[in-house]
Order: sequence, then C-alpha cells, then structure tokens
Amino acid sequence: MRKKLVMLFCAVLLALVALAARITYINATSGSKYKKQVLSQAQQRYENRVIPARRGDIYDRNGNLLATSNKVYNVILDCKAVNEKKAYTEPTVRALVDVLGLDEKDIRSRLSAEDTKNSQYQILKKRISMDEKKAFEDATEIPEDIEESGLTKAEIKERRNVKGVWFEEDYLRIYPFEEAACDTIGFTLSRDVADIGLESYYNSTLMGVDGRQYGYFNNNADVEQTIIEPVNGRSIETSLDIGAQQIVEKYVNAFNEKMGGKHVGVIVENPSTGEIIAMDGGDRYDLNKPRDLSREYSEEEIKAMNDEQTVEALNGIWSNYCVTDAFEPGSVVKPIVMAGALEKGKISESDTFLCDGLEVFGANAETKIKCAVYPDAHGTETLGEVIANSCNDGMMQIGAKMGSEQFIKAQSLFNFGARTGIDLPNEGTGIIHTEDTMGETELATSAFGQGYTCTMIQEINALCSVINGGYYYQPHLVTKIKDENGGIVKTFSPILLKQTISSNISADIRSYMELSVKEGTSHYSKVQGYSSGGKTGTAEKFPRGNGKYLVSFIGFAPVAEPEVVIYVVVDEPNTEDQATSRYPQYIAQGIMSELLPYLNIAPDEITDGTVPQTELWEGFAGYLKNPAGGKVDENGNLIDDKGNLVDWDGNRIDENGYLLNEDGSYQVNENGEYIKSENLGSYGNTGGEELQDGVSNVEAPGPLEDDSDPIEGNDMESEGLTNEEAGLE
Repeated sequence: MRKKLVMLFCAVLLALVALAARITYINATSGSKYKKQVLSQAQQRYENRVIPARRGDIYDRNGNLLATSNKVYNVILDCKAVNEKKAYTEPTVRALVDVLGLDEKDIRSRLSAEDTKNSQYQILKKRISMDEKKAFEDATEIPEDIEESGLTKAEIKERRNVKGVWFEEDYLRIYPFEEAACDTIGFTLSRDVADIGLESYYNSTLMGVDGRQYGYFNNNADVEQTIIEPVNGRSIETSLDIGAQQIVEKYVNAFNEKMGGKHVGVIVENPSTGEIIAMDGGDRYDLNKPRDLSREYSEEEIKAMNDEQTVEALNGIWSNYCVTDAFEPGSVVKPIVMAGALEKGKISESDTFLCDGLEVFGANAETKIKCAVYPDAHGTETLGEVIANSCNDGMMQIGAKMGSEQFIKAQSLFNFGARTGIDLPNEGTGIIHTEDTMGETELATSAFGQGYTCTMIQEINALCSVINGGYYYQPHLVTKIKDENGGIVKTFSPILLKQTISSNISADIRSYMELSVKEGTSHYSKVQGYSSGGKTGTAEKFPRGNGKYLVSFIGFAPVAEPEVVIYVVVDEPNTEDQATSRYPQYIAQGIMSELLPYLNIAPDEITDGTVPQTELWEGFAGYLKNPAGGKVDENGNLIDDKGNLVDWDGNRIDENGYLLNEDGSYQVNENGEYIKSENLGSYGNTGGEELQDGVSNVEAPGPLEDDSDPIEGNDMESEGLTNEEAGLE
C-alpha cells in the first residue's frame, strides 16, 4: 500500500514538473505573442481611454444646488470582438435590443459594414443611466453558482456568447431649477466647454482634469498598464439666492404675460458688498435643453430657419441683457450726476434751479431741449425736487455748471464707459463722450441720461456707490471656491475699488430719492411699511420721435442703511404710450413687497406692529393672484359680474376712477363735483396728480456708435479708475 502511494506521488510530481517545463517553454518561445494578443483584446477597454473628471457643482448662497453632474455611460460596441466567432453575433444583438432597447438594424449594420466591422470603438448610445447599465450587466452576467441560479444550459451559453460590449464613463450636466437664473448660470456645450454665464467664466475652475488609462509594450516587450487618476473640478458658491431669484422671475413672468416688451431686465444687488442677489435678463429657456427654441418660436418658424438664423435665434435667448446690452439709461442717472456735481463742488445742497420748461442751445437758439412737463414748468426747485420731479431743465443747468471736462471725469469715476469686472462673460462697456465730441447740447442731454450708453450692471453698481456712503465695490457673483469634499479653497471678499463721494453727500442723495418715492415720479414703487428711495427713467430711443422708449426704475430700501438695490428695465413696453415709467415701478414694487420680508429686512415705517398691505398693480391680477371677489378683463381692469369697472372695494367707477351709481350716473358731492374713488389700487394715481417723466426731444443728439466687442476681454477683472485718475482728491 505504501509503495503504491509513493508511486502515485512520484507520478503527480513528474506531471507537475512536466507542466512547469511546458509553461516555461511556451513563455520562452511564444510569451511575447500571447502577451500581445491579450493586450490587443484588453486595450479595447483601456488603450488611451479617458477617465472623465467630474465637473464641479454650482450652489446658491444657501447651499441650494444650481448645477451638478451625474455619472452616465456610453454604450460601446467592439465589432471586431463580436465578429471573432459567428456564435457571438445573435446573443450580443439580442441583449442590446432586449435590455437597452437599441436599434437592431443599426447594430447589424455596424457589425457588417466594411468601414466598421473591424472597429473596436462604436458608440451605440450615449448617456445611459447607472440603472440601465446595471440591468444589462445583470442580464449577461455568469453567476458564480450556476446550479443555484436556476438558469438553463442554453441560457448560460447565451450569456457567455455576449461579447464586445462595454461601458464608457461620462457625466451629464443637470440643472435642478431648469430655467431659473438661466442667463446667469449658463450651461455647458460639452463636459468641459461652456460659453455662457458662470459656467463659462469659471470653466477652468469647474471642469477639472481628465485622467487616462492606457496599455503599452515596454522595451522588453512586456505588457504595461498605467492609470492616471482624474482630478475632479472644484465647486463654486455664489451670492445668488434662488428664493429671491424666483420672486424676481415671478413678477417678470407676470408682466410679460400681461404686457411684455422687447427686453425686460432686473438686477438685485447688495450695495454694501457688490454681491448680486438675483439677476434676470427676461429670456426663458431650460438649461437642460438650451437649444429648444419652442418657447419663443412656433414649430413652423423653427423649421423655416437656416443654420445662420438658428444660431442668431439661440444667441438671442442666451445673451444676458443685464450685462451685455448697452442703451441710453435716461433719468435713472440723475442722482449719480447730481452726486458727482456735489462732490466736485460745482453745486451745493442749498442751491435752487428755475425750470421754465426747456433750455435752448446754439448761436441762434435753434436747438430746444425740453423738460417732461413742457410747455408747463416746475418753477423754482431744490435739489430734492429736481430729483423728485425728474426735471430735465434742472439737470441741464447742473451739467452746465460742471462743464464737459469735469462731467466726463465724473462719469469715469462711476465707471461708465468701462467694464465693471463682474465675473460673467461678454460684459459690455457702453460708450461715453470725450471732450472732443461733447458740445453744449451733448452735455445737456448727458446730464439726464441721453446721448451716451451704459449697461444695467454699470448703472446699478454706480448707484450703489451713491447710496451706500460713497464706496464703489466690484460687482460679483462667486463668493467661495470649494474642493470636491466641500473644503473651502478660496473665499472672495468684497473688493472696494474706490470712494466716489463723501458719506454726507450720499445721505443727501438718499433723501432726495426718498422724496421721489413719497411725492415724485417714483410713487408707484412704494412698498408699505418700508422707507425707500427711487428714481425713474424714461429714455427716448434713437432716432428721436419714433414713439419708442426704454423705461426703467432704480430703487433701494431702507433709506437710512440700504440693504438692497433693485434696477428694472423695460425696453419698448408693448403699449401704445411707452413714455411712462409706471411699468418698471410696478415690477419693482411687486418684487420688493415679497423680497424685503424674504431677506428678513425689518420694516421701518410701522407704528402699531403691523405692516400695511401693499396694493399691487391690477395688471398682475390673474397672473399672480386675483383679488378676492374680483374678476379681471382683458385689459387687466377689475370688473363686476356684469362687466362694469369697479374699484378695489367693489364700487362701480368709470375709466378715470370716478364713482358711478348703479344706473351709470355719476356720484356727486355737495358742490356738484364728481367723486373719485379712494381705493383704486393702481388706477389713476396713488400719489397725487400724475407726474410726467417722459418727453420727446427730437433735437436731442443720438449716442455715439459703439464698436466695442463684448467678447474681447471676456474674463477681464477691471480695477476701474483711481480717484486721482478721475480728478477727485
């Protein structure tokens, strides 16, 4: 027995020795051949394969996710591997069709076509989910315990013959809030390419660095595999508040549905830091589907577009009106001009100006530039009344006192004619006059915001410095850069570029703008319970006399220590009479009525502990919320069940707000005078008689041609001008 065991042991030992000798022989004579064969089969998965870096996320100030990247997979077919044996074709095709729902005809075409049948890299489908990938892997996996799996031999054979399918990692950019802040956030054209918004400006920060996995033969013909891990992109935290943004868009959307205009833009900024809280260029598109034009154009219009027209249409909705477009700002610049004149000592707080309705220019007084109330006049006005009345005549006199040299220096001090350096691409500059191009008429019209151009971000940032104590901060959106684990890599503190005016002058301008809300052209913007200041703008577009206006409103609250500034622009409102700043005020009032409480800004004009309700523009009714018991006609007017106009108390009125009896006759007082309703909401005037702030000055010169390219200096971070350069000591 022992002899048999010894013999068996020797036999096994000899077999092992023989096997080892055979392996050594094969390795010595054919090892390189087999290594190359293995590598050629494996390289379909890793030769020069890019391991994608994950793009960083974008957050709002409260940690809400504005943009993120989800892992997805591309389905890759190695046609050469499938065609190696005929038995592989049908099982592979069936698995791809049955599990992933791919096109059978397309798969068979790739497997048989001369130009693809030997290809090892055919993308069958892009960006499938992890669940879809797992479903395919589960359907083709060979279980470890075949007997326990319950699969038949035929099913096992089917699975074993599924060859040449693998999954390439990729990432899909997702925007959870879809169209919210679309112009500001922007989108990616591919995983690492972006031209719009924050995605573009911070592209190099967000995109990271791809890794790579590849195989090769070294000098000894040995197989080597190298993996360079990807470096994921960093995330950015912004000053945007998605709640504030949604409030802004709520009222812009309602206005667009009710009336609309060529462009509507809104910026909300913190005047003490330069942080942008909300920004809306008025266009709407889903960031997840940025090439979808169906919201702006009909299906027939889209089909009729050629490539050039399609690109133009897309660029139109992708452009950020608040940052790129330059226009004549109108009277919203009057507080800025006045502040510059006060700072330079060209006027004083006690000065008064006589408005007689117009100013005349030229040797023969051939050029007449009118005030909004012409042929009437404002008479003698203080500085506060010039702002409250939006008096062109008074401002022209202030401009004349400054002179062209000091006026241009003041404009440059407030950064007109130069980029603000906001961290968004394609910032426009606008264009201002030089001493060579500014005559007395150009100076006069520039004093009330005509004859030169600026962007929305230039105007609001300049006004912030006027009302915050005189400090000009660079406007910005990103406050922090974070690594993939959430650690803070960099913090962006507010950048104070310069001081534009003294704190005393700043306080004076705030009081003048407060007067505009209380008694002047800005009264439609009033939000109950809060002190506020404002200034309207009604800029006649060039060529003059065409009936087209860009109307605007800029305001802030509270007055003593402003915490928020809002700027609203409506370019060519869709109404017959465009020359009124009521519409941007309606939008601003609606936004601020919700925004101030949302931002926890305490009301400072309450006495009994309760905040009075702010009556909004009746045009919002039906688009925001209908008043209780009221209906709205096609013109946005409140009506009763019989279609009669009514006030907010349900009393019947005529189109001018005068009370009517049930039979349609007028109600009269003891003196026989018609009685006007005291609760009209925004019918007629909520702040006394209508104050005119728009006028056609056909003799006013147009702005200079702006041939600057907003793409140039795309990432410019302007330092602005120093006080010395601006002529301010």
